[in-house]
Amino acid sequence: MGHLLSKEASSLSRDRDRDRRCRRGRKVPPRSRSCFLRGPCMLCFIVHSASPPAPEQPLPAGDPLLSPAPYAALATAEQRAARRLLRLPPAAWEPRGRCQRLLLSGLLPPPVRSLLGPARPPGEIASEMVCKRKGAGLPACPPCKQPRCAASAAAEEPEAAACQCPGEAQLCALPAADSCAAGGGGAPARDAAGDSGGGGQPTSPPPPAPDEEGEGEKKGGEAGCEEPLEHPSDCCREPLLPPAPDINQLPPSILLKIFSNLSLNERCLSASLVCKYWRDLCLDFQFWKQLDLSSRQQVTDELLEKIASRSQNITEINISDCRNVSDTGVCILAIKCPGLLRYTAYRCKQLSDTSIIAVASQCPLLQKVHVGNQDRLTDEGLKQLGSKCRELKDIHFGQCYKISDEGMIIIAKGCLKLQRIYMQENKLVTDQSVKAFAEHCPELQYVGFMGCSVTSKGVIHLTNLRNLSSLDLRHITELDNETVMEIVKRCKNLNSLNLCLNWIINDRCVEVIAKEGRNLKELYLVSCKITDYALIAIGRYSMTIETVDVGWCKEITDHGATQIAQSSKSLRYLGLMRCDQVNETTVEQLVQQYPHITFSTVLQDCKRTLERAYQMGWTPNMSTAS
Repeated sequence: MGHLLSKEASSLSRDRDRDRRCRRGRKVPPRSRSCFLRGPCMLCFIVHSASPPAPEQPLPAGDPLLSPAPYAALATAEQRAARRLLRLPPAAWEPRGRCQRLLLSGLLPPPVRSLLGPARPPGEIASEMVCKRKGAGLPACPPCKQPRCAASAAAEEPEAAACQCPGEAQLCALPAADSCAAGGGGAPARDAAGDSGGGGQPTSPPPPAPDEEGEGEKKGGEAGCEEPLEHPSDCCREPLLPPAPDINQLPPSILLKIFSNLSLNERCLSASLVCKYWRDLCLDFQFWKQLDLSSRQQVTDELLEKIASRSQNITEINISDCRNVSDTGVCILAIKCPGLLRYTAYRCKQLSDTSIIAVASQCPLLQKVHVGNQDRLTDEGLKQLGSKCRELKDIHFGQCYKISDEGMIIIAKGCLKLQRIYMQENKLVTDQSVKAFAEHCPELQYVGFMGCSVTSKGVIHLTNLRNLSSLDLRHITELDNETVMEIVKRCKNLNSLNLCLNWIINDRCVEVIAKEGRNLKELYLVSCKITDYALIAIGRYSMTIETVDVGWCKEITDHGATQIAQSSKSLRYLGLMRCDQVNETTVEQLVQQYPHITFSTVLQDCKRTLERAYQMGWTPNMSTAS
């Protein structure tokens, strides 16, 4: 309240100086005045009361010079400061629903106190009091300009009506807003004379036109009856548009999960170039734990060293077909990444035993080693693997022609947790290796000895593997039917059996397989000596086989293909590639009758390939076709 008094005192002195200059005829520039109801530092408390507003006193009829109450009592100079407050209509002081009164009655002149209503008794406590300290809550709007005359009021009415400050309701125009202007033609002069504090009383304003009066009442009624806003300062701000959805607002864990579905090329060559944030996410350590660098000729020893230096927690790496990587780069990788678990290097013919020895000695937790088609790999590297990598579970040494039984037996005796082993065209691997794995590695689930120097004497030892689920015996020249049937009978968990390129397998062996293979789902008999009877037996006795491939079996005819399609309830794929006695018309009929079965022939495969090309958007070039 002291803030208000000091402001009022200074404004009274400025009004006197302004009146003197107006009498001398000087043109006084308009000064900006701030609204008294502007800031919380001026009016610290608002008392909410439920008392009804006092009715306005009507103007006495027949006395045009008498000011309308309560303006008649404000003719002295000391009361002009309060007239600014009295310009507000009663609806602004007492909005609908609750009466708001200012605690200024103790500081204003008696006529103003009588206008504002009787003071509250000392013993009565306000029902609700809200303290509005300076700077509290939302920032205040710029000060409203209060016009001093009718001309300026009409010009500034839209701007003043549009401003709503914190803590006050929207104010409507006073019905007698032009009371400050003198009647007659000398309105500015009369107003200046009235402000000088002379004895004259202000005259009543001229009655407004009917149209203007109707519009004024309408505007005043709308403004006075408007509900006070919960946050009045929000009306002074422009409405904020909802923020556009941004993928960067997602948590980093979600973005990392999304980026994990991208390949290495997509992360390094696309996603990391979007922004710095994405680049940092693409450099997250989890993306560099499993690296697939296969078939990239730009991968060299230096690049491999930089990758290993940056991310020393690499657990899996694939450098297949990387011709520019030497033993030196693999040794550095093994030294800097001791936690390596899976190592793949197909067709890296430049690598030798040095690389595999370094990996075996520096990475004792190694679980997977796939180094197929490395001509320089010998038994020395395998000995290191067998003696130092006790956790090894998956090995692939296909087409490593210098590997023999010596190295394989050491691996079988040292790596007792082996689950998968695949050999291909290793002519130095014989039945001794098969026997060693069958005796020392009881957890073996996948065994493949395609094209190795293995016979039925070694294969029969595989019957000791109770967990055997997949067996690849392709191109075993000395494999007999009795050995195969015994394996199927004793290995109850077998679900995939590959007997391709074994000319000795006949219809009787296939019938036993269909009867005894209770869990068998895949049976491959390409280039075997079987007839339609084998297909009929599969359809009749097997309830689990889903995939049958009898391609290149010259004795298969339309009858066998039709019978297995009709009788088998589980069949989903039938390979008839280059079965020359199977008519293509019959296959077309089977495709229509049994849509759940995929029939593989040369013509059917070409049709499916063409359909997939059309689905991917391929269109034939008619000019080339013509």
